[in-house]
Amino acid sequence: MQKMDLADKNPLRIFARNSEGDPVDKRMGLLMSRPGLGKTAILVQIALDNILRGNQVLHVSIGQSLDKTRAWYNDIFKDIFDGVKLDQSKELRDKVLRNRLIMTFKEADFTRPKLEERINDLVAQDVFRPSCVIIDGYDFENGETQEVVDLKDMADVLGLQIWFSALRHREDDRLSDDGVPAPCHEVGGYFDTVVMIQPEKDQPDLSLVVVKDTTGCVKPGKVLDLDPSTYLAKEP
Repeated sequence: MQKMDLADKNPLRIFARNSEGDPVDKRMGLLMSRPGLGKTAILVQIALDNILRGNQVLHVSIGQSLDKTRAWYNDIFKDIFDGVKLDQSKELRDKVLRNRLIMTFKEADFTRPKLEERINDLVAQDVFRPSCVIIDGYDFENGETQEVVDLKDMADVLGLQIWFSALRHREDDRLSDDGVPAPCHEVGGYFDTVVMIQPEKDQPDLSLVVVKDTTGCVKPGKVLDLDPSTYLAKEP
């Protein structure tokens, strides 16, 4: 199996192209779940899908160490590569890792200007030119709406696809008019795609459920099952 074979078999490819078959290069995406259901693991799989399709990915980890974030990638790579017979897997793994850059921020230090400055420095120095940015750990509960607006504007200016993670709580049942749950209910309108990880009732599996998608890639509703032990998305 070669690199594009692996990309074509990644269940999360459903977010790569719209119903017309055209690639979706710009998006504000949001992945939500309760604690411990694999948000980072899904973001890593989204990042991997982008890398296998020839994109460079910047993974921004807020409030989490570089080693912990790197460990998520190592675990997901191992689970995926162990499950397929991949030609020259070491060479491919090295190539994939060269197209992923992890950047960490303390919660109090993360702002659009600081992130944009770092990205522009990487591009200006011809070090790294991301087309997809993962922002894991942003505090939507205490963040300001204007911060989300600023990050959306940055995505538009730089031509980026951005995926965020958000932590939701069982006891908070607030929803926006288009079904986006708290704490993102007041900023849901700024996102093109909103996805939730949900436990299956009376079953060990987890589900990936699309709340909204304006890119034309997927329709709202359950789209994929997740393995609860590895958090890998399963082929539908």
